[in-house]
Amino acid sequence: MESEYKHLQIGVRAAQAPKERRVLHRVWKYKLMYLLLLPACIWVFIFDYLPVYGISVAFMDYNFIKGMSGSEWAGLKYFQALFESDMFLTAFKNTLIINMYKMVSGFACPILLALALNEIRVKWFKKTLQTAVYLPRFVSWVVYGGIITLLLSPETGLINKAIEWFGGHPAYLLAEPGYFRFILVVTDAMKEMGWAAIIYIAAIAGLNPEVYEAAVVDGATRFQRILHVTLPGISGTIVVMFILRVGYIMSAGLDQIINLYNPMVLSVGDILDTYIYRVGIEQFNVSLAAAADAIKGIIGLAMVLITNQVAKRINDSGIF
Repeated sequence: MESEYKHLQIGVRAAQAPKERRVLHRVWKYKLMYLLLLPACIWVFIFDYLPVYGISVAFMDYNFIKGMSGSEWAGLKYFQALFESDMFLTAFKNTLIINMYKMVSGFACPILLALALNEIRVKWFKKTLQTAVYLPRFVSWVVYGGIITLLLSPETGLINKAIEWFGGHPAYLLAEPGYFRFILVVTDAMKEMGWAAIIYIAAIAGLNPEVYEAAVVDGATRFQRILHVTLPGISGTIVVMFILRVGYIMSAGLDQIINLYNPMVLSVGDILDTYIYRVGIEQFNVSLAAAADAIKGIIGLAMVLITNQVAKRINDSGIF
């Protein structure tokens, strides 16, 4: 009885201790874990937070010789120039269209893949298939783009050989504006959905197996168990991943498009990332490129905040 009373007193004193002291005590208690986290924090600070200072370039006539401290301020001059540029507006429109397509395929495909892998009962086949769908994630877009180009080649490509076999005529599909966006969406989903499915597979593995057993006892079919047990169980993970995905709505994939597009499909394939690369690196107009990048960041942040609030109102789930 006395020991329980002492433990109760210790708990009361700990609760009454200043918040700063409790935080310091927690940090000291888990100091080794915080030490493991330190390299990641340093990396994020150097590559994510320090470059934010570079946004000021968008508001000045940047001169490479004078640097940021010696360049003159230009106000909103470059933002106005962007919205008066037809090339920027075309890139902006293409970015939104391609990303909306990718959000549908790139968000739904990993969920469907995770559900399908979870239903496989033969362990060796399940592990083999998981490895096969993960592998493309570790291939760079330089190599992957080369493989796609070979597959779609009008002369030796496997796709065109199949078209000829069915009586059609070969075509250079990567140079056809009508097919280019479809190719971007399909190849992106094929490359990334295996890796993106890992999070959903982990969320499914954390579900209580007793719920599945109860559903089987109640006579639920496999599809009904997916619909009424698995999907509601991972709904929080789905919402969080969707919010994070919306944050990249203005980034349609520089690595992919720069390795696949050509002047023939510039009208449908030029996005903000390629526009910024072309203006900033090839034309050395750093201020204009920084202004375009700032617009990307502002829209992405706004979309995350809006989507998070909507998700919290609908499902009471969000990232903050």
